Amino acid sequence: MLSRISIVFLFALVMVSCRDARIIEHKEWAKVYEENGIKDACFILRDNNHESIHYYNLERCSQRFLPASTFKIFNSLVALETAVAPDERLVIKYDTAYGGREEWRKDMDMREAMKVSCLWYYREIARRIGPDRMKRYIDTIKYGNMNISGQIDMFWLNDSLQISADEQAGFVKRLYFAELPVSERSQRIVRNIMLREEGPGYKLYYKTGTGEIKGGKYIYWVTGFVERIEHVKEPKGSMNKTDIRMYPYFFSQNFEMPVADTSRNWFDTRIAITKTILKQYGALPKE
Repeated sequence: MLSRISIVFLFALVMVSCRDARIIEHKEWAKVYEENGIKDACFILRDNNHESIHYYNLERCSQRFLPASTFKIFNSLVALETAVAPDERLVIKYDTAYGGREEWRKDMDMREAMKVSCLWYYREIARRIGPDRMKRYIDTIKYGNMNISGQIDMFWLNDSLQISADEQAGFVKRLYFAELPVSERSQRIVRNIMLREEGPGYKLYYKTGTGEIKGGKYIYWVTGFVERIEHVKEPKGSMNKTDIRMYPYFFSQNFEMPVADTSRNWFDTRIAITKTILKQYGALPKE
């Protein structure tokens, strides 16, 4: 995981050894944001297959912001690990006092709550976990700035907890390889409920997030990973018993726009931008 210190080191590494460095700037990705009228944005991609890091706007990639609903990834892990949720089928009854979007107004389980990013479900999950257990896992996993001050069911939205794009990419990489200090089962379940799209040769997993930050702006997150699926011909006698290979790529992006800007659907735009950059890089197949 890239820390603030390592980001400074990366700057030096790129300057000293551009020829050999595996940290690569993609200035061309700026055009994707500019075409959508976005000025403040960043994107970071970890290509595990080539052990390289690719980025646009390195300074912003190391800047921490509230995680908003991307925290549901972490919240789900802790719920499973503490048995607050025995599995992803835990149903919580809807209370009309919760209000919220139309698709939230019903009983639902964790899988659906993750899919529709249901706030009331995950606020209730956080309350059941409680501040002591939540803080213990935040500190153990070292998630962002590890600050959960304020309400136990709002700290990921009230600017207490903050995380950077590079830390997000590092976090989902550890999740993918089951390297987080929680059970393999919990990590496997969370990976599974993050799946949002699949097609010939790929699976796309991600979580979005939106929250209000200083300056009357919203931050829009997309964090996740791609599995490129390829078939290879194994030589006779190979120990590999299947010709299927999974090639993972880990990514995180965020951008900010004024709260008052309703010129387009920014919720859909962030997904479209993410896919465009992943296709340009080759992590997603082009149509």
